Parts: sequence; structure tokens; C-alpha cells
Amino acid sequence: MAKKVVATLKKEGGSAMFTKVVKMTKSGGNGSYAFEERIVSKDSAKDFFSK
Repeated sequence: MAKKVVATLKKEGGSAMFTKVVKMTKSGGNGSYAFEERIVSKDSAKDFFSK
């Protein structure tokens, strides 16, 4: 199944237009960290971190 996803993203610059971003946030209650990760277009990567 993973092979199909990789093959689909590689068509016509598909994978070159996307990037995986990971944001770490600290929880206020107990001081632990939570991670949020997404696959977004390169143009909207900075918007993801500004939220």
C-alpha cells in the first residue's frame, strides 16, 4: 500500500510540492510536550508554525 502512495506523490512534481512539518507544543497543566505533524504544501509550511 505504501508503494502506491509514494508512486502517486512522485507524479509530475507531486512530492516536490509537499513537506512534512512537526510542531512541538508544551502542555500547560503538567509540563509535558505534544507533537502535531502534518503533510502540507511548501507554500503553507510557515503558516502552520505561525498558528
